Amino acid sequence: MLLIFAPLAKSCEAPSGIAQLAGTLRGHGLTSWTLLDANLEGQLYLLGRPPASSDTWTRRACRALPGNLEKMRSPAIYGHPARYQRAVADLNRVLEQVGFQHHLELSLANYQDAAISPLRSADLLRAAAHPQGNIFYPWFSKRLTGILEATHPSMVGFSLNYLSQAASTFAMIGFLRKIAPRLPIVAGGGLVTSWLHSPAWNNPFAGLIDHLIAGPGEEPLLKLLGLSPNGQHHPPDFQGLPTNQYLAPGFILPYAASSGCYWNRCSFCPEKAEGNPHRTLSPELVLQDLAALCRQTRPALIHLLDNAIAPELMRALIDSPPAAPWYGFARVSRMLTDPEFCRGLRRSGCLMLKLGIESGDQDVLDAMDKGIKLEMVSRALNALAAAGIATYVYLLFGTPGEDLARARKTLEFTVAHSHAISFLNLAVFNMPMASPEAPALTTSTFYEGDLSLYRDFVHPLGWGRKAIRTFLEREFKRHPAIIPILQRDPPIFTSNHAPFFIGQDKTSTRGHHP
Repeated sequence: MLLIFAPLAKSCEAPSGIAQLAGTLRGHGLTSWTLLDANLEGQLYLLGRPPASSDTWTRRACRALPGNLEKMRSPAIYGHPARYQRAVADLNRVLEQVGFQHHLELSLANYQDAAISPLRSADLLRAAAHPQGNIFYPWFSKRLTGILEATHPSMVGFSLNYLSQAASTFAMIGFLRKIAPRLPIVAGGGLVTSWLHSPAWNNPFAGLIDHLIAGPGEEPLLKLLGLSPNGQHHPPDFQGLPTNQYLAPGFILPYAASSGCYWNRCSFCPEKAEGNPHRTLSPELVLQDLAALCRQTRPALIHLLDNAIAPELMRALIDSPPAAPWYGFARVSRMLTDPEFCRGLRRSGCLMLKLGIESGDQDVLDAMDKGIKLEMVSRALNALAAAGIATYVYLLFGTPGEDLARARKTLEFTVAHSHAISFLNLAVFNMPMASPEAPALTTSTFYEGDLSLYRDFVHPLGWGRKAIRTFLEREFKRHPAIIPILQRDPPIFTSNHAPFFIGQDKTSTRGHHP
């Protein structure tokens, strides 16, 4: 079995999906599998072939490239934000210029090809039919050929999570079809799940991909291999991945204690729209997994991937801290308003919590069925700040219940709590294709393409996307209290690297520290 995570995504941590599949295979007695992080290897391949340029910045960035890669893997530079920003900008400049020579918009976090839209199945089929047109072809044609000759896999699985991976995934699939036409190919992951749950889905890839899997892929994969699930839990297995090559100061251990969301009531949420069920592991199993995985990988940081870390798991982490600092998404709850509870989280190694606050207007939150009160949010932010836990706050503008006046309330709330907000993510609302709320609105095509995930809509309060962006650029982002928060955000790697910039003292965390 060959499991592949294709370019392009941030290459700062190992791909959790294929590692989880590998753990399941091992747990069922299968040890003949290969994990290929084509995202990391492909980006390093491109960075190793810097462009010829008369541009001063590009020449300097190319000369500094080996040193910058080394800096990204060392803790030292994370104590110097200005040096970090320059290293990231220089690395990105090299990749950007390599892409420019191939008429691509390429970065350390994105891949855009004007000729191949991930929203059009015809374009993706064309990418598969002409794999030699992909920028990664010189690398993956040799790499895949070598793996097939050495391991003779019975099946190949692709983890496709992001639109920016689609063109390269299909190019790799097309190449495999040319050199091994009878080799079964399976695709799963977040993007495939969204496709399959779309009301407009009509499989255009039937002649190219043998099996498409929605949601967690462990059981479907076992069945394809002719095996029955043994009913046991199996932790992810990162063996075979280049754990010391990622762009981070040590190995970041990605781990999911659940899938779906335990709240699952927010209006317009893709998880709700797609009907993804909530599944969770017991805190006892999670602690066992983390203990074993920390012994194996000695991580600098644990990234809990859950849509919202369960309250029971937080309590368990306080009682039995893992051997490395950690961070992840959490719902604002009464527990987070308790100063002693927050201090316990910090002692457990919690460096940062990502919080989907969305709005600073209670009517907007109520219209979204967010299930939180601003008074509680305020107390939670203050308690977390007092405990030394950073917050990465997510705000969403342009939902149907919001207008300019309510958006300004979000600005006021953010300014009032700027002392307790470490980082900000500002997003403009997109209407999911499968949203049950969409029929109540006047909708239209957002992006052309049969694989589009979103619909445009006429805002019932006249709060259109252009007006939203004008407000964000001219008013929200220019407020003196907001500017320093936005400037703290690590460029490109954002929340994935943010925990490494958080000050640590000798008593607040345990285990290995970045």
